[in-house]
Amino acid sequence: MSLLVRALSATAICVALTVGASAQDVQERTIRWGHLNNTDHPVSFGVQKFAEILLAKSGGKMKVREFAASQLGNELQQQSALRGGTQEMLSASTTSLATVVPEFGLIDFPFLFNTTEQADALATGKFGAAMLDTLPSKGLTGLGYWGLGFRNVTNSTRPITKVEDFGGLKLRVIPNPVYLESFSAFKANPVPMAFGELYSALETRTVDGQENPYTVILSNKFYEVQKYVSATNHTFTLNIILVSKVFWDKLSPTEQRLMREAYEESRGYQKEQTRLQTEKALAELQAKGMQYNAIAPEETDRMRKAVQPVVDKISANLRADTVKLFNEEVERIRKDVK
Repeated sequence: MSLLVRALSATAICVALTVGASAQDVQERTIRWGHLNNTDHPVSFGVQKFAEILLAKSGGKMKVREFAASQLGNELQQQSALRGGTQEMLSASTTSLATVVPEFGLIDFPFLFNTTEQADALATGKFGAAMLDTLPSKGLTGLGYWGLGFRNVTNSTRPITKVEDFGGLKLRVIPNPVYLESFSAFKANPVPMAFGELYSALETRTVDGQENPYTVILSNKFYEVQKYVSATNHTFTLNIILVSKVFWDKLSPTEQRLMREAYEESRGYQKEQTRLQTEKALAELQAKGMQYNAIAPEETDRMRKAVQPVVDKISANLRADTVKLFNEEVERIRKDVK
């Protein structure tokens, strides 16, 4: 046998052994992935794309079973299930994670950015990575972030075009200090409430309005019980793709790599779906009778100034090094990213 043939044979054997070892490193698994959104929402589209990629990469062994629309409970309940190892995955708002790592609340500060690209740069930059690094000690592993779009206010009372229009409105907000104190600064009456209770509260006028991305407003048919939608664009909603650390630690290095690759390869698709669905959602909300109004830049500036004391107060109670990194990143992004 020639040296070339021997070399080729040895290479083939090594490749076969590597493939065999890799295949043995991937077990039959069913991954339960929960989230709050309906199956017509970009989050669900992202879950489905992730599942499709992971299934292919694992040779059909690693299957994702989606539990949409709060089937597994609210985000705090599902977060607890991940930490206890009874649920494998969750796409959760950074807002809910502030209950575990308070510095996640920085991402909810109002009027940080003007574009999706700027918000994306925060998530994929040094600050976003530093926040993911805080999760393993809390029983969670973060694969990365998905963007859900800017949040906007709806209500059944009047259009909002200036800060004074918030006065006296009962608005459901996420149970989080940033949202509670920000809307209090607008002289609204913020009401913390679980998302699953919101439609009924709007229908019965327990609250006058709420704030969410256009896709959430459409998907949950809030147009049936809300008249006005105002382009406040006050915060950009980010979801973190979470994995139970109990589950993650059971995975082989190969399986962990496949999970990370599935996230990276699904991320661009989910981002594009958010963009497309946001544009479509706003058009459909107007077609279904909601009265839309934009907000003048000078009024946005007034809103930003009204909540600055809230930003300063909450920042003072968080880790100084994390706040410093956050502020440096925000300043850099505002300068460099359009």
